[in-house]
Amino acid sequence: MTNTTVKNNSFITPERSAIFLPMIISSLIAALLLITFSIPKYVSSNKVNNELKEFKRKTNELPNLKIQSKQISEKLIILNIQKSEIIELISGTNNLKTFISRLGFLGEKNNIEFESIRPLSSTKFVDSKSSSIQNELNIISDQFLVEGVKKYNLDLNLKATYKDLLSFLRDLELQENMIIFEDINLELKESSELKDSKNNTNNIEANLKISVYGKI
Repeated sequence: MTNTTVKNNSFITPERSAIFLPMIISSLIAALLLITFSIPKYVSSNKVNNELKEFKRKTNELPNLKIQSKQISEKLIILNIQKSEIIELISGTNNLKTFISRLGFLGEKNNIEFESIRPLSSTKFVDSKSSSIQNELNIISDQFLVEGVKKYNLDLNLKATYKDLLSFLRDLELQENMIIFEDINLELKESSELKDSKNNTNNIEANLKISVYGKI
């Protein structure tokens, strides 16, 4: 028993300690330096390498992106042209003020006597984001209302002969602005002053409720 203990104790000797202790300390220092400097450098280098690869990938995709951008720009130009055509198709090139001036000209041309021209209401285009407000206000959506177009509801009271009234209505249909006749009420009024022995003419009192689409 004593011999074994002596052998175990004799394994760690000053000579061996002088050899192994510096080696252990050096290994610990080397491991510490590796953890402190080498690993962060490796991580940083790996990150830079990944960024470089991503940059090269984007650089290689740049020609395709330029082509796609050009295609999108061309489509956008076409869409804007189509949008302008739709607006002009619906509203022409006139706003309400211009249309009322035109209305006066057509009335004078067709011997129409206007008693009143009264705007009732106007409606603007409402996008999908504001559709909830439209529902709350009980506003019925209008397929002809697009961005840049406004709908005006007008009430017209006028007097004319039957023939002149027909000519006036035909001229209205030929206007640039889109016009929808919501309601037409006609009342015949005989006038002894205008009654002709050859042509049995009657004054017509007309009430027209129309919707006019014009540019904003």
